[in-house]
Amino acid sequence: MNERAVLVCAGGGIGDSLVASVCARALGNRYDSVDAVCLPSHRDTLAHVPDIREIHVDDGGPVGEVARRLRARKYAAAVVTWATARTAQLALRAGIPIRVGQAQRLYSNLFTHRVTVRSERGDVTSHWSQVLLDYPRAIGCDTNDAQPHFAIGELDRVQARRILDARHVDEPFVVVHPTCAVSPKRPMWPVEGWIALVRALQAHVPAAVVLSGSAADAPIVERIANATGAASVAGATSIGGLAAIAESAAYFVVMHSGPMHVAAAVGAPTVGIFPLQADFPDRWAPLGPRVAVVRASFPCRRGERMETCPDYLCVQHLSIPRVLAAVDSLSVGASSGERA
Repeated sequence: MNERAVLVCAGGGIGDSLVASVCARALGNRYDSVDAVCLPSHRDTLAHVPDIREIHVDDGGPVGEVARRLRARKYAAAVVTWATARTAQLALRAGIPIRVGQAQRLYSNLFTHRVTVRSERGDVTSHWSQVLLDYPRAIGCDTNDAQPHFAIGELDRVQARRILDARHVDEPFVVVHPTCAVSPKRPMWPVEGWIALVRALQAHVPAAVVLSGSAADAPIVERIANATGAASVAGATSIGGLAAIAESAAYFVVMHSGPMHVAAAVGAPTVGIFPLQADFPDRWAPLGPRVAVVRASFPCRRGERMETCPDYLCVQHLSIPRVLAAVDSLSVGASSGERA
């Protein structure tokens, strides 16, 4: 009998979905195939995950339409890592007999297996991949490999080479990704710290600097590029093309974000910068063979969070010596888990 399972991770950013994909790997140890339900903007990311066979997009339309598509697949189990009233109803209305989701919510009775999230018990040190794996563990599924996988295709590499050639960038080069999900919403996102960091990297590392970002990030990235002479690829790549650029990079220096997780997943030497005191780097650190984390050093005001901070002074005053030290730690082959 061919039993199928589905991972419902329709929420958050692309980093959330990529980290959640380790649950698909765990489910694959019991079920013959594993599919996923995600947001439209996450489809391209999950299409590069080898543990996921088919992708259903939840575009926010009537939940019954998505549920009918799932019902046709006759899934034996659903793991809902991004639990909302909508996703809980989706699994139920799809007729999936085993439904795993979050406990202690008004809609939790719609799940057959309910998991209390570790962070709600005060855990701030477990990596989010391990927190999410508690969901498939509730039905006897687990994996010893909690590192997200991202498979780069030949077309991705062709796109990456075309973009770099158009900007006259040859190897070696360093990629700097100076934004996160909230930065395009902040017209005054500080660039001074990134300009100083790019100049320091240009002096410290014998390599060109490439600036990456989404189309929404382009105005921010262009300001940094104009001030430093670095090449910008913001808005020019697909997520696969960015992964291919990261794969070829000497280093990928990045604000904590979805691209940070993608870069680490393809094996790029990745420096993840967590500038706010409230960033929980142990929970969100990049997972890969060569990663380093730069922890917060700026004295944030009490209670400031990325979504609510009014000025991002920590981004304006990045600790350049600590970032360079993290880069140097990777140059000597430091293994995953190094911290600066």
